[in-house]
Amino acid sequence: MTVTKRDLQSLQRQIKALEKKMEKLIAAAERDEKPNAAKKAPAKKAPVRKKLMQPTATDQVLNIIKRSKKGVNAATLMTKTGFDLKKVRNILQRTYKQGKIKRVEKGIYVGV
Repeated sequence: MTVTKRDLQSLQRQIKALEKKMEKLIAAAERDEKPNAAKKAPAKKAPVRKKLMQPTATDQVLNIIKRSKKGVNAATLMTKTGFDLKKVRNILQRTYKQGKIKRVEKGIYVGV
């Protein structure tokens, strides 16, 4: 089998074409590998409560309890605030654990 000059030139052109394709593929791969700076959404901040704004549910319940001398039960808190029983009980439990209120009797709470 004899290899002619034309065959070698043809192979050389094909190799150059393959080299160009490889260079393009390598360049594309390098672009994909570069870590893109992921754009993160700015962190949401908790709303700033101003003194002019309405107090929180916990603040409302604590204010009612602190104004009462004999103590307040959950039913009274429900009627004065308009909250449902579950919300009132959760607030009472949380504030009791924090030491902001204490139990005088079963179901009767006073401010500390």
